Amino acid sequence: MVWFFLFVKVGGFGFLRGCQHGFNYQHKRGLVNVKLKWVKDRGLDAVVTAERDLKAACILVSIISSSPQCCLPIYRLSCHRGQLSLPCDLKLSTFIRKFPSVFVESHTFWSGGARVPCFSLTPEALQLYHEELNVLQQNQMDLINRLQKLLMLTQGWTLPLQTLDQLKWDLGLPYDYQHSVIPHHPDLFSFIRLPDDRVGLKLLSWDEDLAVSQLQKNSAIQQKEEDARSGCLAFPVGFTRGFGLKRKCMEWLKEWQTLPYTSPYSDASYLDPRTDVSEKRIVGVFHELLQLTIHKKTERKNVSNLRKPLALPQKFTKVFERHPGIFYISKKCATQTVILREAYNHQQLLQKHPTVDLRERFARLLRKGLLDRSKGLYKKSKGDGVEVDPHVDDIGNNQSSSEEESVNKLFYEYDSDKPDEPRIQL
Repeated sequence: MVWFFLFVKVGGFGFLRGCQHGFNYQHKRGLVNVKLKWVKDRGLDAVVTAERDLKAACILVSIISSSPQCCLPIYRLSCHRGQLSLPCDLKLSTFIRKFPSVFVESHTFWSGGARVPCFSLTPEALQLYHEELNVLQQNQMDLINRLQKLLMLTQGWTLPLQTLDQLKWDLGLPYDYQHSVIPHHPDLFSFIRLPDDRVGLKLLSWDEDLAVSQLQKNSAIQQKEEDARSGCLAFPVGFTRGFGLKRKCMEWLKEWQTLPYTSPYSDASYLDPRTDVSEKRIVGVFHELLQLTIHKKTERKNVSNLRKPLALPQKFTKVFERHPGIFYISKKCATQTVILREAYNHQQLLQKHPTVDLRERFARLLRKGLLDRSKGLYKKSKGDGVEVDPHVDDIGNNQSSSEEESVNKLFYEYDSDKPDEPRIQL
């Protein structure tokens, strides 16, 4: 990856003095119509493909571990299928059987004498799960701070639980955060009933020490007095090798970098959404949002409901295409994943959260099970009491089931809030 760092150095809090400058500037410069091409980045694509199936497997581990016997029948696990983001034509039992190094299959009898598959965890998977609980406990303050900062980005310091649930994996929140984390901090968080009758999470107090973006923190060590007065901050920009940035686009990007920077934690209602200054603020919001995630990436559809909470204009996700040097959109695994380029050196995440290390170990355990399964190490003879035929369906009937991931239509626009989200009761 060829990196171009187009920095305008500035003090950590100089942006406050630049707000009025930004107000004046927006009337002089409209939104420039510039389109930059999308170029495949094999290194960042590999980051996405390496984690395929990881999220679904980890969620299933959490669900099984939370059961009294640490073993659940398939029909109990199927109730959570909507959280797994699996292809529609892939049966849950088939997915689970792909990873015998993590899940152990047994059977129980349903009404009428039908044999029903049940799944528990291998000792290796259970050990990793308990290690994850310890890591979450040791880093609980970091987790709380990131949750606070996320809510501080929003209007009213509130997010619907459905929206927050879409981001909990990326934020490193435990699967049952609503019960294991939130109730222990009644001074910070509260569940409220939203006007549309959904349940939301509200931050009760503003923390001024947290209201500083990562870009401001990084730029504080490279400050110049004149830039502090202007309130300008530039984003680290990098392009895939062979990107071939045209001179016109390069000149626009350099000028865009010198525009006033508006903190994502400050009120931006005075900005005209039709200007480059407003666009830079939107870029700053998503730059900070991705910095709050532990993998520095999230699926594009996860931000589809953030327009109103973040006070963003229509078509706000267009900034991902307009700024491919800051964000990379991977189209692997039948979805679009937005990645913060500066956080990676090829495939390597530069700063790893302890939870990331555990997830990488879990991913290796998944791959080991796939490899051993392909070698036939998990085949059982007919005399054994447990049958692990990958073509057995969820209630014991022999039917063929495809394990190939279906190629779904990619969605290029996620602009509107979803009015028909399922309700969650308090």
